[in-house]
Amino acid sequence: MRIVVCLKVVPRPEEVKVNLESKTLDRAGARSVLNPADVNALETALAFRDTVGGKVTVLSMGPPQFEPYLRVAPAVGADEAVLLSDRAFGGADTLATSYTLATAIGKIGGADLIVCGEESSDGGTSQVPPSIAEWLDASQATYVERIVSGKSAATVLATRVLENGKETVELDLPAVVSVVVGANEPRFIDYDRWAFAQSASVKVLDFAALGGDPQYLGLKGSPTTVAGLREVRKPGRRREVLTVTADDAAARIKAEIERAGLVRN
Repeated sequence: MRIVVCLKVVPRPEEVKVNLESKTLDRAGARSVLNPADVNALETALAFRDTVGGKVTVLSMGPPQFEPYLRVAPAVGADEAVLLSDRAFGGADTLATSYTLATAIGKIGGADLIVCGEESSDGGTSQVPPSIAEWLDASQATYVERIVSGKSAATVLATRVLENGKETVELDLPAVVSVVVGANEPRFIDYDRWAFAQSASVKVLDFAALGGDPQYLGLKGSPTTVAGLREVRKPGRRREVLTVTADDAAARIKAEIERAGLVRN
């Protein structure tokens, strides 16, 4: 079983600022972490691999400084890590991102199962996993919490979390699933593998190595535009400071409560 996990390195949400002039996120100074839902996706893939056998490859896109974050994957059990890194990939929206990832999956030999997090903490669109499935003409399932073997070697069973319950669907392979955040308890780093993780090479694919159609890559391949941006502030509660006696304050409070209709007869 060839399994690919799409892993994204994201800035800490509380440290990201919004540039209202350029209508972009200002990530300068923000520390990075692995996207939480993608960590659950990695655990889902590893648990499934441990049951059926095969190989887990972690795939990510970003600048060279993301490489140390990807080494966490082999430290917890992944077999290899691939980083897509080139300025030509920069500025990609969900369409260009999904095309780049789908092209890379084909470049590294394809996959029977592609596992993604349900959404990224810095985007929150949930569009990339279904888009990868479309590019690869693969079956797909969203809001997945668990994957097990199907009735045949050519299928898997995915349990989905719905608003009012759960359902299990059978997917023909190849398939793309997006895993909900908190679906499982990610395993700890295996320190017996730590030395291997530090010495193992992260394979880097640039534009030349990836190939693909340039019109679908990066900013050029991103039809999404931000028409406007504004900061929305929560309205504060109305406050009034009164300098009166205790009896006057009590009478004022009683009058306000009665005016608001909060007194029951």
